[in-house]
Amino acid sequence: MGPRIPTRRIDWLFPSIAVIAAAWIPSATWERVKTKPKERVIQVTGSAKRRIVSDAIEWSAQVIARDAERVSAYRRLHDDVERSVAFLVARGIARDEIRVLSATVTALTRVEIIGVGEDRIEREVPGGFVAEQRITVNSGEVEAVEKASREVTELLEVGIEVSSGTPEYFYTGLGELKIEMLAEASKDARTRADKMLESAGGDPVARLHGADMGVINVNPANSTSTSWDGNNDTTSLHKDIITIVHASFELATP
Repeated sequence: MGPRIPTRRIDWLFPSIAVIAAAWIPSATWERVKTKPKERVIQVTGSAKRRIVSDAIEWSAQVIARDAERVSAYRRLHDDVERSVAFLVARGIARDEIRVLSATVTALTRVEIIGVGEDRIEREVPGGFVAEQRITVNSGEVEAVEKASREVTELLEVGIEVSSGTPEYFYTGLGELKIEMLAEASKDARTRADKMLESAGGDPVARLHGADMGVINVNPANSTSTSWDGNNDTTSLHKDIITIVHASFELATP
C-alpha cells in the first residue's frame, strides 16, 4: 500500500485548481469576443414624391333667414334652402350628393333704452328670430362643386342670406398609393446605397439589414412642410405626397 496523502495537503490542492480554472474561463471568453467579426452596415434614407390631383371634394354653405315671428322665420328658411339646392343642381351637382342638415331657430333679444340721465332704463326686449340650416356637398365632381362654392353668394342678390365655406379636397386612392410609394422609397434607398459605395470604392451591398418607415406627408403642391405624425392636407386641389424610408444594408464580405 502506498503512502497516504495527508488530508490537509488535498485541501490545499483544490483552491489552486479553482483559481486556475477561474482565470482560464474569462480569458477564453475575452478571446471569443475579441475575434467576433465587426458588423459592416451602411445606413441610408430613401424617398419618393408624387404629384396628385384630388378626385373628391367636400363643401358646405349656411343659409340664414330672419323674421319677427318664429314660424315665419322657419318658413322663409325652408323656401330659401330649396332655392339654394336648386341653384346647386342647376350647376351640375347631383341631388343625391347634396345633404340638408337639421334647422335651428333661435330667439333674439335687443337692448332697449328708455329715458335719460337718472331716469334712464335699459331692458332686453324680443328681437325676432333667426333660422339657420347647413347644406353640405360630398362629390366626385370637383370642378363643378368648386365653381358652385364661388358662385353661391350670387343668391344674396335675390334676397337669400347664404355664406360659403372653404372646400376640402381629398384623393380616394391615397391608401393604395402610400403602399406603392413606400416601395418606391425603399428602392430609392437601395439605389442610394449602391451609388455611395460605388463612388467611394467600397464593398457592394449584400442584403437588407433593417428598415423602418418614416412619416408620409401629404402637402399642398410644392410645399416641403413636415411634421412628426405626417401632414394630411385638405386645402389644395393639387397635392404632393412625400414618403420617407430609413434603411440599413449589410456589406458583402471582402
